[in-house]
Amino acid sequence: MTTSYKLLVLPGDGIGPEVMSEVLKVASCIEDLSSVNFEIEQDEIGGAAYDKYGTPLSEETLKKAKNSHAVLLGAVGGSKWDNLDFSLKPEQGLLRIRKELDLYANLRPALCFESMVGASSLKPELVSGLDIMIVRELTGGVYFGEPRGIKELSDGTRQGTNTQTYNTNEIRRVARIAFELAQKRNKKVTSCEKSNVMESGILWREEVEHVHQNEFKDLELSHMYADNCAMQLVRNPKQFDVIVTDNLFGDILSDEAAMLTGSLGMLPSASLGAIDENNFRKSLYEPVHGSAPDISGQGIANPIASILSFAMCLKYSFGMDHESDLINNSVNKVLSEGFKTADLIGDDDKNLSTEEMGNQIIKVIKGLG
Repeated sequence: MTTSYKLLVLPGDGIGPEVMSEVLKVASCIEDLSSVNFEIEQDEIGGAAYDKYGTPLSEETLKKAKNSHAVLLGAVGGSKWDNLDFSLKPEQGLLRIRKELDLYANLRPALCFESMVGASSLKPELVSGLDIMIVRELTGGVYFGEPRGIKELSDGTRQGTNTQTYNTNEIRRVARIAFELAQKRNKKVTSCEKSNVMESGILWREEVEHVHQNEFKDLELSHMYADNCAMQLVRNPKQFDVIVTDNLFGDILSDEAAMLTGSLGMLPSASLGAIDENNFRKSLYEPVHGSAPDISGQGIANPIASILSFAMCLKYSFGMDHESDLINNSVNKVLSEGFKTADLIGDDDKNLSTEEMGNQIIKVIKGLG
């Protein structure tokens, strides 16, 4: 019997529509190889949504997202919208959909494909076989804390304020996600904060420890200051399995870890929320890379991060581990055969366009599947 899943596709800005086009072709291929049907609806977010609706995320689009099993997003942003009021900038659409869907756990894998080892700025022996999962708390912390803003003081100078705040529930729920992931990996979690100088860091450490002691005592847990973690990621990255940390530190550490793999444009991400009454977890999947407006429309964007984001969707939203692994293995095979897009190092005679890369991956999926 065929199972149907509702997918909301938000291509967004810049290269978003180009890479998302390849994702949809991969989704169609997976439909042909398995007993699933993807009910796909497309809409706008970011700058494209502002141009169409006058807001970076319309209420109707948000309603569609809440009624979908998962959301696939391309990218948002671009200089075209630089002069908009802060509340109308494309990035606000992304922040709002995360907040409204309560997508509190951001999963950022740092996986180095063997064919990409030479592209890393670190020595090959440090990154060969690298496989880290960073779990970043996504809806709390300094990005959302109150009070916030800029005000003029009595002496005529200005003061900017942002507040770092976390509570027990916010910390425990993202810690559980990290431990659950570690159970299926190498059973090791590293929790990162700044408990030496921040009260929120003290609470973070205590609550992660509570979850560990009461629910996941069979797993290994270590604590590390976030600045030390940043250093260790370039010193000995393979010491890590799952890293869990707050919104601000997660933003920084996940980008650092991404560059260890050789290309920011290769990496996917997942943002997960709570499981609803129908046993579905609210979720959004997007590539780590930005909208790259400088190459938009040229057909040279790398679609791999978006395709791998769809693979994460299959795994974490639909439990389709086999199909997810099939996509990952196919991408690895294409890269190992020397095929590349313009952003990757290698033989330029094997450069593929966005569409050609998508077609090559689909060809291998069909062969392996």
